[in-house]
Amino acid sequence: MAGEKKQGLQLLDFWVSPFGQRCRIALAEKGLPYEYLEQDLGNKSELLLRSNPIHKKIPVLLHDGRPVCESLIIVQYIDEAFGPASSLYDSDPYARAQARFWADYVDKKLYDCGTRLWKLKGEAQAQARKEMVEILKTLEEGALGDKEFLGGDAFGFLDLVVVPFTSWFLTYERHGEFSVEKECPRLAAWAKRCRERESVAKTLSPPEKVYEFVGGMKKRFGIE
Repeated sequence: MAGEKKQGLQLLDFWVSPFGQRCRIALAEKGLPYEYLEQDLGNKSELLLRSNPIHKKIPVLLHDGRPVCESLIIVQYIDEAFGPASSLYDSDPYARAQARFWADYVDKKLYDCGTRLWKLKGEAQAQARKEMVEILKTLEEGALGDKEFLGGDAFGFLDLVVVPFTSWFLTYERHGEFSVEKECPRLAAWAKRCRERESVAKTLSPPEKVYEFVGGMKKRFGIE
């Protein structure tokens, strides 16, 4: 029927987006089938603009045609809408609050700093490098500590929120001339553990592909 809404789950996304990837990992962890709809961010589709008219950004989850926007909200929606028995969140309210605090920290700090690291030069880039190392060390000390995963003994919400950025570590390292493993060995080991998980391994972009993508972005922006 014309105009009938698509049933089931659809994800409007872009292959290299760490924000979209966290949604894909959440869907995989829940064992939920969905239709992946790759978006051309240079020529945004009518479906994307109609589904997210405020921000006009990916990712967007469509559930029976109804849009849910913003990655952290999407992850929470997936968890709540499809069964608490296999919740991605800790059962303890305080632990959940702490996980949301660190998720907010990552979204406010990490992505922006990483962008400045590959976009800028000179003193501005050096400052971004310093900030990036501080952000990663803060995550290592404050969120990970001596635990196996960011959420404790088991892979959970905060891990799937942060782990997509590990595919960008190589790009950050090459532009900032530092080593994550040297600066934050426990965080590097955590990233390796996460990448051994099926939901993560099948979702994350290869670091070299991310580096190539950023190289293409730099050319389009006229950055040498």
